[in-house]
Amino acid sequence: MSYPALTYTLGDRQVARLGYGAMQLAGPGVFGPPKDEARALQVLRDAVAAGVNHIDTSDFYGPHITNQLIKQALYPYAEDLVIVSKVGARRDEKGGWKPAFTPEALTQAVEDNLRNLGLEVMEVVNLRSMLDVYGPKEGSLEPQVEAMIKLKERGLIRHIGLSNVTAKQVAEAQAMTPIACVQNLYNLANRQDEALLDQLAAQGIPYVPFFPLGGFSPLQSDQLSDVAKELSATPLQVALAWLLQRSPNILLIPGTSSPEHLKQNLASADVKLTPEIVQRLNSIAQP
Repeated sequence: MSYPALTYTLGDRQVARLGYGAMQLAGPGVFGPPKDEARALQVLRDAVAAGVNHIDTSDFYGPHITNQLIKQALYPYAEDLVIVSKVGARRDEKGGWKPAFTPEALTQAVEDNLRNLGLEVMEVVNLRSMLDVYGPKEGSLEPQVEAMIKLKERGLIRHIGLSNVTAKQVAEAQAMTPIACVQNLYNLANRQDEALLDQLAAQGIPYVPFFPLGGFSPLQSDQLSDVAKELSATPLQVALAWLLQRSPNILLIPGTSSPEHLKQNLASADVKLTPEIVQRLNSIAQP
C-alpha cells in the first residue's frame, strides 16, 4: 500500500502531505492505554510502510502513552521520519484538559516528549495556545514564545510551530522567531482560517488542519455524501481530497486507530475532484 508522493517543506524537511495523527491511539477521550495495543502498534507500522513520514503527536495524549507507543512501534526511526509534537496543555486525573503554559511547564513538556519518544531533539514542536481550551483567543503569547526560543537555543527543538492561534498571534510570534507551521481547526465545514491559510501559503509555511475529518463528530453533509457516491469514495476520503486540493501548503494528519481506516485515509490522495465538484463542496460552508 502506498500513495502519491505529494510533498511540502516542513521546517527544513520534505514530508508527504498526507501524514498521520496519533491522538486516537490512546484510550477513550485520548486518556489511558488503548484497548488493543497490538492494533495500535500495527497502525503506526503500516503508516510508515505506506510512505507516511510525518507523524503528529503530543505527550499529553494518554498522557505519555501515545509517544511510548510510537517509540515501541518505530524506534529506531527511519531517517526521513518527522515527528511533530505540541506543548501547552496537561491532563488532570480525570482526563480533563488543563493549561500547562508557564515557561517551566513548557520546558518540562518538551523534555517529557524527548524522553518518551527516545529522541535527543524534536524536529518541530507546536506551542498550543491555551488562553482558551476550546478555540483561538486573542492575547499575547510573548512569554511562551520566548520560552520556546530558549528551548531551541538549548538544542532541544529545531523548529517552532503554533497551534490554536489567531492571525495576530502568528504575526506576533513571527516578529520574534521563524514559525515552521500553524496547526488550527480547519475542514470542509469549519473554514474561519481562510485568510490565514492563504497568507501562510504565500510565505511557504505549512498549514496543518487538526480535525480534518470533523474530529469526535465526523463531518455530516448530504452534499458531501452525494459527491462521495458519485466518485465511489467515502465521504471522509472526499473531505481529505478537498483539503489536498485547497492549497499546496496544507499538510494532513488524519488520525485513526484502525489499519483499515488508515488505508482509506491514504487512498484519498487518489480521489480526483473536478472544478465543478469543488464548487459544490465549497457551498457546504462559506468562509
